[in-house]
Amino acid sequence: MAVTLADVAARAGVSAATVSRVLSGNYPVAGATRSRVLRAVEELEYVVNGPASSLAAASSDLVGVLVNDIADPFFGIMASAVQSEMEPEKAGGKLAVVCNTGGSPQRELTYLTLLQRQRAAAVVLTGSAVEDPEHAEALSARLRRLAAAGTRVVLCGRPPLPEADGDGPPDGGVPLTVAFDNRGGARRLTEHLLALGHRRIGYVAGPAERTTTRHRLEGHRAALADHDRDHGHDLLAEAGRLTVHGAYDRSSGYDGTLELLRREPGLTAVLAANDTVALGVCAALREAGLGIPGDVSVAGFDDLPFSADASPALTTVRIPLHDAGARAGRLALGRESAPPGGVATVRTELMVRASTAAPRADRPAPQVG
Repeated sequence: MAVTLADVAARAGVSAATVSRVLSGNYPVAGATRSRVLRAVEELEYVVNGPASSLAAASSDLVGVLVNDIADPFFGIMASAVQSEMEPEKAGGKLAVVCNTGGSPQRELTYLTLLQRQRAAAVVLTGSAVEDPEHAEALSARLRRLAAAGTRVVLCGRPPLPEADGDGPPDGGVPLTVAFDNRGGARRLTEHLLALGHRRIGYVAGPAERTTTRHRLEGHRAALADHDRDHGHDLLAEAGRLTVHGAYDRSSGYDGTLELLRREPGLTAVLAANDTVALGVCAALREAGLGIPGDVSVAGFDDLPFSADASPALTTVRIPLHDAGARAGRLALGRESAPPGGVATVRTELMVRASTAAPRADRPAPQVG
């Protein structure tokens, strides 16, 4: 049974008129009361319904683009590419609205509820997903409900949704996916370092609860396992000790590298969660008196625009972020046929540059404060 305005009012402990005022935004309502109403709307997943809402009727051209951090070039490039597909000559006047979640799972759900309430024509979710069963279940239900109601939903840079159970919406409401080959890219990057002769390889990984972090670590460790099997080494056993987690930012690269040097002063290479983290890795190594790549090689991931201009130029894995975002935009608009099985996997490419080289046998001991 559909949730009604009266249901929301009862949950929030206010009158139906107060709920209407909060949702319309045209009348002053006390902050605490507004918060209670919006919380009730979220909990009950209430959606404005019926022809009485002129807003719903007028917002069918809205396209929501959810990003973790619009200031991060990774998300900025994808959001810009999605938006480029909304130009009037391409999309007939669709309006793209970027929703910045700040990496908050709850805010992600809230934006989806708001977009459903606005009768969004399409929704594109970018970046990795949080690996929390409760959130995954809530997110899956919300996305399938959106898709089943006619909103085109595209996941860009995150894995497909799990199979729906019998209680989900009917078939036909399944989001499409533009996935990145994070495992394959990380595997090729580690194989590159191993081929150069590196055996003491540190890894500054992203947040442990993110799918992208897990997939890249799996690719890294698969390469170590293959090497161990072929050469009789035991590098995989050391992988846990030589892995630290942090955010996808420069400071995490800096702090993580200092911790890795404390654990293994003889480190000869560091893999970074992404190119931004790699900048922090390089700063920490230089502060410790170590040259790049003469003493320690450094590699990133994503091939963000600054990577080729870093000093030295950064070895990394290229994800064609603009192409992927543009494809997600076309799928969201129905201007491109759905891929087989609803999932398109974007290949990655190893970009070998000056920040990686064979390890030195006589590198100096680091100065770590």
